[in-house]
Amino acid sequence: MGDKGIRDARTLGVPRMLLLGFQHMFAMFGATVLVPVLTGLPVSTTLLFAGLGTLLFHLLTKGKVPAFLGSSFAFIGGYAAVAAMFNDTEAINWIPYAGVGVACAGIMYAVLSAFVRAFGARRVMRFFPPIVTGPVIICIGLCLASSAINNCEANWWIALLAIVIVVAANIWGKGMIKIIPILLGVVGSYLVAALCGQVDFTAANEAAWIGFPISFGNTVFSLFRGCDGGKLVSAIVIMLPISLATMIEHVGDVCAISSTVGENFVMDPGLHRTLLGDGMATSLAALFGAPANTTYGENTGVLALTKVYDPNVIRIAAVLAVLFAFCPKFEALVAAMPTATIGGVSLILYGMISAVGVRNVVENQVDFTKNRNIIIAALIMGLSLGINFSASGAIVLGPVSLSGLAVGAVVGIALNAVLPGNDYQFGTNEQGDTAVNFKV
Repeated sequence: MGDKGIRDARTLGVPRMLLLGFQHMFAMFGATVLVPVLTGLPVSTTLLFAGLGTLLFHLLTKGKVPAFLGSSFAFIGGYAAVAAMFNDTEAINWIPYAGVGVACAGIMYAVLSAFVRAFGARRVMRFFPPIVTGPVIICIGLCLASSAINNCEANWWIALLAIVIVVAANIWGKGMIKIIPILLGVVGSYLVAALCGQVDFTAANEAAWIGFPISFGNTVFSLFRGCDGGKLVSAIVIMLPISLATMIEHVGDVCAISSTVGENFVMDPGLHRTLLGDGMATSLAALFGAPANTTYGENTGVLALTKVYDPNVIRIAAVLAVLFAFCPKFEALVAAMPTATIGGVSLILYGMISAVGVRNVVENQVDFTKNRNIIIAALIMGLSLGINFSASGAIVLGPVSLSGLAVGAVVGIALNAVLPGNDYQFGTNEQGDTAVNFKV
C-alpha cells in the first residue's frame, strides 16, 4: 500500500531529523509569511501560530498525520473586506474584528467534524470520489505554479540553480543528501545569490535577536474593552461562508497526504479528527491576531520528494517555527531570501502536488469513457484554472470572494451527486482509497 518510505526518522539519528525539520520549515516559510505581508497581519505572530497550530493538529489527530499547517490564502479577501469597514479617521484596529470572524469559521470545522463522526466517513466520502478529488488536486498544484513562476522571474539563474540542486540531490545524492534536497536547494541558491550581491541584509542587521511575537492590541481579547457590535457581526458574516470552501479544500489536502504517504488518514485517525484539528488551529491563531491555518501543499510536496513520512519530523519543524517566532533576526534573514530561490523550489513542490493528483486518478482506474466523468473533470479543471487566471482571480459574491478551486470543487461535488452513474464506494479499493482518494 504505497511507497514504504521512511516511517521512523529516528533511525536516521537526531542531527538528521533536525535537518529534515528545518527543511519542512523552509518549505512552508515563504507562503506562510506572504499572507501577513499581503494583509497587514503580524509576521512573528503568524509564524508562532503556524507552529502551535501544527502541534495542536497533531495532538488532535493522534500524531498520525504528517501535515504542517501554515497561513491560508483563502481568507485574504475576507481580511480586506473587514479592513475596508474601518476608515483611517476611526483609528480602530480591524485585526481583532477579523479574528472573531475567522475564529467562528474555525468552529464550523468542528461542526462538520461532528457530522462526519456521527454519520461516518464512508457516507461523507461518497461525495468525494477520485473523479472529484483527482482533478481538484491537479488544479491545486497548477494554480500555485503561477506564483512560483512569478518568483522565478526575479532571477531565473538563481531559480534554475535551486532547481538543479534539488534535482541533483534527489536523483544522484546518497544517504542524507538524497532526503534533504529542498533544504540544500534553498541554502545553496541563497548563498550564491548573497555572494553575487543579490541579497539585502539591512533588515536582518537591524533586527533584534529576541522579541515577543504577540501584541495584545491585535488579539480578540482586546475587544473586551469595548467594540462596535455591528461591525463585529459583519466580520463574522464575511468570514463564515469562506469556511465552506476551505473545508472542501481540507478534504482534498488530507486525500493528497494519504495518497503521498500510502496510508488512509480519512479512516485512521479519521476525517473528523483532521477537520477538528484544522479548525481548532485556525480558531486559536485567529484569537491572537494570526491568519487562519490550513494544511500545506508545500510540505506534502516535500513528503513526496524525500519519502520521509515520519510525523515527528513535522513536529520538529513546528517547534522550530515556534522558537524562531521569538527571534526577529532569524525572521529577517529568511525574509531576505531571494524570491527566485523560493520560486525555484516551489516550482518543483507544486508540480509534485499535481503529479499526486494524476496518480490519484490513475490508481483508482477512473473510467473516462463515461461521459459523466469527462464532464465532471472538465468543469472542475475549467472553472478552477479559468477563474484562478482570470482578471479578477475569483468569483465575488458581495463581501465573499471564492477562489477558482473552491468553485471548481463545489461544482464537481454537486455534479457527482446529481448525475447518474455514481457507483463509487469508499473502502472497496484499498490502494485507490489511500493513494488516490486523499490528496492536496
